[in-house]
Amino acid sequence: MVVIDSDQHLFEARSLWRDHVEPAQRDDALRIEDDALGHAWLRWRDVTLGAADVQVPGETDAIGERRRAEREGRPPAARYDDALPRSYWEPAARLDALDGMGVDEAVLFPNYGLLWERRLGRLSTPSMLANMAAWNRWCATVVSDGRGRLHPVAHLSLRDPRWLEQQLTALDRADVRLAMIAPALVDGRPLSHPGHDRIWSSFVTHGVTPVFHVADQPRVFDDAWYTDEDDRIVPALDSIFLWTPAALAVTDLIVNGTLERHPDLWLGIVELSAVWVPMYLMMLDGGWEFTRRLNGRAPDELARRPSEYFRDRVRVSAFAYELPARLVRQSGELFMCCSDFPHSEGTANPLADYAAHPRHGLTPDASPALFSANARELLDGHRGS
Repeated sequence: MVVIDSDQHLFEARSLWRDHVEPAQRDDALRIEDDALGHAWLRWRDVTLGAADVQVPGETDAIGERRRAEREGRPPAARYDDALPRSYWEPAARLDALDGMGVDEAVLFPNYGLLWERRLGRLSTPSMLANMAAWNRWCATVVSDGRGRLHPVAHLSLRDPRWLEQQLTALDRADVRLAMIAPALVDGRPLSHPGHDRIWSSFVTHGVTPVFHVADQPRVFDDAWYTDEDDRIVPALDSIFLWTPAALAVTDLIVNGTLERHPDLWLGIVELSAVWVPMYLMMLDGGWEFTRRLNGRAPDELARRPSEYFRDRVRVSAFAYELPARLVRQSGELFMCCSDFPHSEGTANPLADYAAHPRHGLTPDASPALFSANARELLDGHRGS
């Protein structure tokens, strides 16, 4: 059986954005540059958007030590380019890494694309879209170099429907089948707003599945809640409430009828945890039914219970430590395996991790939905009409 890892990451090369951005927008291209001490940073014009880190699975403390070194004015233990393995950014080398992991195919999200959407979008929407498009153009080369085993995830915004349609058309031609979008309001409008129906139809027509993934995206909580002093670090609030934006967004799309109106639209939820799903499905149906009775009407007329739309067309990545065997018994076969390679919170040994638990261990042969079929549904579940 083919094993598909639903969550890996490819590092962007220092010059990726400049190499692939529209020539007229080259001055707005993101870049990775070193400071005087040798620490690498992701920058746009004269704005620092985040640290450029070479992560190693299981070594989160090492990243914290680099943050301390920066604050204390000490140089890094190793230069960025010296520490960066080829398998982190080169498609051919990633194929070799997959072989070593026992994984046949991998879904590949951007690495630094997780750091800048919210902040750059506030500074310059054209620059945000230009750098998204640069990554998307590179995705086409990853598909061709990946020999059917690498599935890059595009980076899209819903703020400009004309730009979005152009991107979806190009992604369809390049056979890029997944796209990361923000689980957030779009210029003050919910994802279910009737004005967005053409957007969802376009995703379906072009055979591109929208996916929610942890990233620096427009927030669902007011900025006043964020007390972290340095905007370049990961706020504790985002980590504690990791699942909340995705749960809110998918609820909006279900109870307000978007999935009812677009029966071929699928959604992915990746690296936003999975342990919340069983309780959420109970609350989704219970809250919808209670308010429907209390108010004498539902937000939108649905043909089925809300949880049925989720179970049929939403797929959620579940780490091994979340015990997906137990989640499947509670919620059904809607989970996907993932490694988050090569991030520090991830693993380089996903198959061993899933099999390790004495009572809840899982293997590909025994759990084809988790290790293959559910990710395949997001990749191949629809091709439009």
